Amino acid sequence: MTLEFKPGKAVDPKRAVRWGALRVAEYRFYSMFKWIGSVIAYGLGNPILYLLSVGLGIGALVDASAGGNTLGVSYIQFVAPALLASAAIQGVMDEVTFPTMDGFVWDKLFFAINATSVSARQIADGVMIVALGRGLLTAVMYLGILLAFGAIPLSSVVPLLLSAMLAGWGWAAVMLAITARLERDEGYFALISRFVIAPMFLFSGTFYPLEQMPIYLQPIGWVSPLWHATQIGRNLSYGLEIGEGMIFLHLGYLALLGVIGMAFVYPKFKERLAR
Repeated sequence: MTLEFKPGKAVDPKRAVRWGALRVAEYRFYSMFKWIGSVIAYGLGNPILYLLSVGLGIGALVDASAGGNTLGVSYIQFVAPALLASAAIQGVMDEVTFPTMDGFVWDKLFFAINATSVSARQIADGVMIVALGRGLLTAVMYLGILLAFGAIPLSSVVPLLLSAMLAGWGWAAVMLAITARLERDEGYFALISRFVIAPMFLFSGTFYPLEQMPIYLQPIGWVSPLWHATQIGRNLSYGLEIGEGMIFLHLGYLALLGVIGMAFVYPKFKERLAR
């Protein structure tokens, strides 16, 4: 019996690296699941505490003083879309900061991956996939709690999830572009948390309409992805009237953040991993 060998490629290298981003994401998901208990506890603890303290505690006082409603709905219904968008933003934030610095600075795993056929762009995409995956997990848990408290209708779950994740993507792209430029951690993330995240949370119409704030503070909300996602969420959740043009403005702003952010991420990843 004679074996006949036909010439050809034993391995298609293009096919082998086509899914490089998913391979990077697979590894990072595996690493994240090492502390999945903490991720779940943090994801469930925050919404329960906020809804009990703000939605029900302060909300009872607000509803009583406002004659039983705020903008036609209970206070817990008013703050729910903002808390959901905030959860998605915080979820992605946790993946594009220290874990990304780890890949560049501390264990330098990104350089090892880039030494293979996986490109810098695929590494950046893999990081983004995991960030959105963690944001999605956090948002889904938050949605479950919101439903249990009667803060949102069941029919709005999917649209709310999509709008919150769009905000998460926009913010993740911006933060990933910043992280990719940091050579070492000197408290930058703590500063961002205190002087960017906290003001964004407080001054984006989260707890009261943005229009009730002093005009000199309102621009904080205008540039915040949280406010744009919150306005979309309130429209989807209980029908807040904001106008069709404003809906497209909010969606366009969030999408633009993501596109511009990634436009800065890709060349920086390539430049840094080429050293």
